Amino acid sequence: MSDLIFHERVGLDGRRISPFSWRIRYALAHKALDAAIVPTRFADVDRIERLSGQRFVPILEHDGQVIFDSWDIAMHLQIRFQDRPNLFGPPEGRGLARLYYVWCDMVLHPAIRRLIAADFLWCLDPGDRAYYRRTREAMLGASLEDACADRPRWTAEALPHFQVLERALRRDPFLCGETPAFADYLVFSAFQWARIGSPRDVLPQDDLPEMHRWRSAMIALHDNLADRFGGYPAERSGPDGT
Repeated sequence: MSDLIFHERVGLDGRRISPFSWRIRYALAHKALDAAIVPTRFADVDRIERLSGQRFVPILEHDGQVIFDSWDIAMHLQIRFQDRPNLFGPPEGRGLARLYYVWCDMVLHPAIRRLIAADFLWCLDPGDRAYYRRTREAMLGASLEDACADRPRWTAEALPHFQVLERALRRDPFLCGETPAFADYLVFSAFQWARIGSPRDVLPQDDLPEMHRWRSAMIALHDNLADRFGGYPAERSGPDGT
């Protein structure tokens, strides 16, 4: 669909570094929609603000509309392209996805950020690193290095959240059941964010077999969509860096 324009965050060597943008990449693939891509750095914030009145991506332009926020973009795609595969799965899937949307933003992302923020600096364009350091250190209340230094602590604090997902995946191959839908894309995008930005795996190697299986299945979806850009292998060094 040539009238779809997708503004997406990019980093060093074309890496797709935003979990929020990955949500929409998967949504577009799910709907079998093509979009013209506008690679967007942190340095492009003035352009983004002129376009949308706010400072963040992803942004979708379609039929003269400018839509931002990943939830609103997903809803737009679902409503405007109802003849394509349902992004939310069964009728109750939209409510499930909304719960995961909030949970990712409030719980999962903060837990993963403590594990990857210091490493993540180096997957950015050099011209974006000062902005990233300044804004993330303000968010974390410490330098990136200090905020992430106690990795065993942050791994232990993240583990219960991963165990919730592990338990949810014991009965079905995907969070949405037999086939993936937007709730899966929301959660997976957080782990793709980690995979793009850190050489150390946020998932412990033991005791989370369903999570590892699910993550591999999500990477393989849509003709290995998650492997089309720079990043680290899914299975790599563990949380302790070994």
